[in-house]
Amino acid sequence: MVSLNLVFGVIFVMKYMIVNGWIYGMANGLSMNYYLMTCPTADIIIRNAVQTALQSDPTFAAALVRMHFHDCFVQGCDGSVLIDSTKSNTAEKDSPANLSLRGYEIIDAAKEELEKQCPGVVSCADIVAMAARDAVFLASGPFYEIPKGRRDGTRSKIEDTINLPSPTLNSSQLITFFGNRGFTAQDMVALSGGHTLGVAKCSSFKSRLDAADPTIETSFAKTLSKTCATGDDAEQPFDSTRNTFDTDYFSALQRRAGVLFSDQTLFESAATRGLVNKYAFNRALFNMDFQRAMIKMGQLDVKEGSEGEIRSNCRIIN
Repeated sequence: MVSLNLVFGVIFVMKYMIVNGWIYGMANGLSMNYYLMTCPTADIIIRNAVQTALQSDPTFAAALVRMHFHDCFVQGCDGSVLIDSTKSNTAEKDSPANLSLRGYEIIDAAKEELEKQCPGVVSCADIVAMAARDAVFLASGPFYEIPKGRRDGTRSKIEDTINLPSPTLNSSQLITFFGNRGFTAQDMVALSGGHTLGVAKCSSFKSRLDAADPTIETSFAKTLSKTCATGDDAEQPFDSTRNTFDTDYFSALQRRAGVLFSDQTLFESAATRGLVNKYAFNRALFNMDFQRAMIKMGQLDVKEGSEGEIRSNCRIIN
């Protein structure tokens, strides 16, 4: 586990971060220093909650990154994925696409402590974004600072999860899907690299085996078949270092050992193969592009002012 005392002590006072020549100080009403006066310990509290969780179970790193992605691509980065269903409403988290999300208790723990230190100040949406940031770093990935000030949404409906990309999309479809949200093909491939962490369930890739997908290397196809032999909920790591943020995911694609169709298609397509090859051999480039894309994703359709609220309990609308 990475020691954060010195690193975060320095980073905590940073006002800006330069990414590809652009200075991220304020954007979309967000600010790097949003909580500097109102809750100066926010970063520390959230980091401690994440670090405690990962020390107990390193697989939570992937879970927190995935939660942030699933939050932002449905109604924007507004913490709507955290809201519990009620008798009158089935929320996002109970969609089939979200049933495997984990780590809600980490967000709850951070929120509980934040409410003690600075009640009614830090949004659940910001906690999700900051927790994902910290999870990446604690998994040996890059540290990136993010602008803050998101407000929490008041809508969470199962039907909205149709906006999540399917694991059956090909490269062209992924480029279009992400392009519709303002992302470049480079952004999309970099964000897909988040699969350097975590696992996929058999239910999300077994169709490749039924169809004898020619893009799967023969011995790896046998590995996937063996995994699925125990049922749809059986898990297959995306790469050989499931809890470490590195470039092994891209190397696996080069070997035609991508787990999901939407993973392997990035290498099979001429439009994205070059990026896969670059990232496989250049970790620094991948780190830079990933953090830039994550910062960009974290600003999707953020709520400001009266558009949202600050929930006192992340699972319940005020």
